[in-house]
Amino acid sequence: MTTAQTQELDVQPTPLALLLLGREADPRSERGVECPGDLPSPSDPDLVARARAAKEKLGDKVFVLGHHYQRDEVIQFADVTGDSFKLARDAAARPEAEYIVFCGVHFMAESADILTSDDQKVVLPDLAAGCSMADMATAEQVAECWDVLTEAGVAEQVVPVSYMNSSADIKAFTGKHGGTICTSSNAERALNWAFEQGEKVLFLPDQHLGRNTAVRDLGMSLADCVVYNPHRPNGGLSAEELRAAKMILWRGHCSVHGRFSLDSVADVRERIPGVNVLVHPECKHEVVAAADQVGSTEYIIKALEAAPAGSKWAIGTELNLVRRLANRFAAEDKEVVFLDKTVCFCSTMNRIDLPHLVWTLESLAEGTLVNRIEVDRETEAFAKLALERMLALP
Repeated sequence: MTTAQTQELDVQPTPLALLLLGREADPRSERGVECPGDLPSPSDPDLVARARAAKEKLGDKVFVLGHHYQRDEVIQFADVTGDSFKLARDAAARPEAEYIVFCGVHFMAESADILTSDDQKVVLPDLAAGCSMADMATAEQVAECWDVLTEAGVAEQVVPVSYMNSSADIKAFTGKHGGTICTSSNAERALNWAFEQGEKVLFLPDQHLGRNTAVRDLGMSLADCVVYNPHRPNGGLSAEELRAAKMILWRGHCSVHGRFSLDSVADVRERIPGVNVLVHPECKHEVVAAADQVGSTEYIIKALEAAPAGSKWAIGTELNLVRRLANRFAAEDKEVVFLDKTVCFCSTMNRIDLPHLVWTLESLAEGTLVNRIEVDRETEAFAKLALERMLALP
């Protein structure tokens, strides 16, 4: 249908359609808009040289963070690499850096802004680099959920635990209601702490990490867990179900890790005899139960570092990291393959590419601040409270 035909029918694009086209922004969403200004062409043969020159001109004024899931073309310019929380702490440990360029996604840049000083400016090379999981829990939805828990008479027994992969608004809600943040590395400790404070946990926004930690690490049963669906009245749960549950899991998931299946595990075991299946705890429960080892990105890296020569590994996490690990450990005679046959990049993480990084660094080098991520003071205060509770976990 042409634009003229659309206008004749008086059909207007929806806000979501405009958002996905990069022509509008939703301030309540992790997603952003297209990059302002003129991006260099991806085919520009001088991109690497331009990035190096701009970074050298900025010197100690810039600190570039690279998440494990970033492209190799971007990772090569990172001063440090790691998971989201490690990178945010690394940024806070570099107070001399005026600009923190976070090659990751929006919630990660928010966390860096929360943990760094007021003098530091956190920049996200592409504002459209969001996180579908973080988008699955909005402040309005979580506030409504708390009302449902209150009406069911259980809110006073509930301690919220929010995954690091959540927006600043959700972290602030968690801090305001006496809860803590967790990473995929310390989720067990966070849940143990939460159950010392109350009888139930509201786990946001990834249902799989919450379920896997409760069942696999804390010894609960699947029957102890219920899933709150924000798109259904009362979350799709009765008051009786909420009263009986120990773990109230938000209906959210990672679009990358959610793709792995039992068939993926069975297929790789058939193709590669003796393979070790190592998956991230954001995978579905049945996949985690079928794996040989389960752990965070940092755990996965350390497991491969400690693995003997000649060992074979199928890794269930984002493809950029798996490819990087496969290349790194090939020299040590360790075979590392992607768990699934289907390519599985994190599409929003991959929005940070070399043209966006070059544009960002050159803009900063010219004295133009672009794509700053800034959390308001009240949100920052409560979010920081939740993060500090995590840092104090035994």
